[in-house]
Amino acid sequence: MSRGKQIRCFQRLREAQPDAIKKIIPLMGDLTQEKLGLSAKDIQLLSENISVVFHLGATLKLEANLKDAVEQNTAGTASLLDLSKQMKKLAAFVHFSTAFCSADIDVFEERVYKTREKPRDVVTVTKWLDVKTLDMVTPQLIAPHPNTYTFTKRLGETLVADEASTLPIAIIRPSIVIPAVEEPLPGWVDSLNGPVGLLVGAGKGVIRSMLAIGEHRGQFIPVDYAINTGIVVAYLIGTEKVTSKNEVPVYNLTQDAVMTIRYQEIIDLGRSIIYDYPFEMMVWYPDGALRSSKLIHNLFSIFFHWLPALLIDFLMLICGQKTFMIRIQKKIYNGLELLQFFSTREWIFKSEKFLALKDYLTEEDKEIFVMSDFHKIPLKEYLVRGLLGTRQYCLHEDLSSLPRCRQKQK
Repeated sequence: MSRGKQIRCFQRLREAQPDAIKKIIPLMGDLTQEKLGLSAKDIQLLSENISVVFHLGATLKLEANLKDAVEQNTAGTASLLDLSKQMKKLAAFVHFSTAFCSADIDVFEERVYKTREKPRDVVTVTKWLDVKTLDMVTPQLIAPHPNTYTFTKRLGETLVADEASTLPIAIIRPSIVIPAVEEPLPGWVDSLNGPVGLLVGAGKGVIRSMLAIGEHRGQFIPVDYAINTGIVVAYLIGTEKVTSKNEVPVYNLTQDAVMTIRYQEIIDLGRSIIYDYPFEMMVWYPDGALRSSKLIHNLFSIFFHWLPALLIDFLMLICGQKTFMIRIQKKIYNGLELLQFFSTREWIFKSEKFLALKDYLTEEDKEIFVMSDFHKIPLKEYLVRGLLGTRQYCLHEDLSSLPRCRQKQK
């Protein structure tokens, strides 16, 4: 995270508690290394002082090769579990997984779905085999998973569930993580992963077509709601109001049971908003239409993605400038291909346990740790916050440029 992002993100904390930073003791670790790459002194420090562990470390790359994905998402989880067993004061271990870790299951309940493979055996195999050999067997090994990310995250869940009798554990499954509603700032986001990247591509006129079924329901969770849930679950596990001795508590974080949102609804609302709040450096007017036919989508891609990119690069070339559009379109094409498995399918997520978490809280705590109040603000207002947050915190485009961008768009 850049220093500029740190200042904005933690500005309120800096003003309210200037000395809070002194409470933090950073340790350099590595998920891919034995014992997380920590020294004996670091391990001793953790074993004697840590009472709560939030495990969020992972690679989010859907296209990651199997070796890298296993090292970070599975072996890294195993190493942290082993380290946690040495923590004398441990009261809660909260593992952040993903709601799509079992993408082959149509109705996804709040329980662990064990894998046919033994996670630690998979870790051993990937250590011994080279990347080229693993790439050859990956499709057969991860089937029916669409990519190494969901496969290795499910293996990670199995590892966590296997420790239910030895550690105070819970699993949180965020769905598609989207910009913050309130905390630390309205619309806060610091990554172009997922829907935020699509928003930027469509808003700048680079993405003209996406293969998706507009009538399908989307599954989303604002980032601040996901973090609040993690804190609440750690509190409940640590105070034994929820126990993990017999079965690991699992929480599916999605808005679907409270507010149904369809992809086409988001696109229609987003298109009206992006015209009011355009980005800088737009290549074309905003679009990003959904198309359910792969043939039609491919035709639109040829005429509205690849041919304009070739034209722009040709003009840049004859003007003696560096070409860039074909390179960008290749990244967009690969990214959209990876997302098509999710954008053309629909799942039903059971989230009764997640929605019931607020029943354990006082009225005051419900105001502080908002988790499932998806009607807190209207959807259109939220989308405006997310758009302006993306503009400021990801793209570093000052809001003072909006009048100029609107004029340029016309």
